[in-house]
Amino acid sequence: MVLHRFTGSLLAAVALAGVLMLSYGLYLQHLVGLEPCPMCIVQRYAWVLVTLVAGVASLSPSRWRGRQLVLLALLALLGAGVAARQSWLQWFPPEIMSCGRDLFGMIEAFPLKRVIPMLFKGSGDCSAVDWTFLGLTIANWSFLCFMGVAALAGALLWVRRQAQARWGFS
Repeated sequence: MVLHRFTGSLLAAVALAGVLMLSYGLYLQHLVGLEPCPMCIVQRYAWVLVTLVAGVASLSPSRWRGRQLVLLALLALLGAGVAARQSWLQWFPPEIMSCGRDLFGMIEAFPLKRVIPMLFKGSGDCSAVDWTFLGLTIANWSFLCFMGVAALAGALLWVRRQAQARWGFS
């Protein structure tokens, strides 16, 4: 029971952190004027999913928590992959800088099977560095936070398995 409450508290903290990061992203977009690139939008959707899964998992019964932790880790790793790709584009920008369409413009102009690869290729917008904190860009911070969530989910899964093996808890 203590493990279940502790895990629920950590997952609630992850959900709260996700809400705060999404709120800050909206602040940067709407009040500061930083327009998100397609890869930023994909990361934002990944944060929405991570936040929702963490929030639901924090309130769920113990028997469902293992599956939710696996889903949380996978979503966080997918978001980290996009953030890593964007970080790579920022560190090593392509020689030809071009401003691509925004996500909604791409969805209107192309079929979905062409939009998804275009999102992950990035554009000149995705390699631009418009904001830094402690020398790291938004994509760098997003990568670190996604990896932190994935590591936390993995650690909680490991602790859960150890408790099940030792005491038969679920």
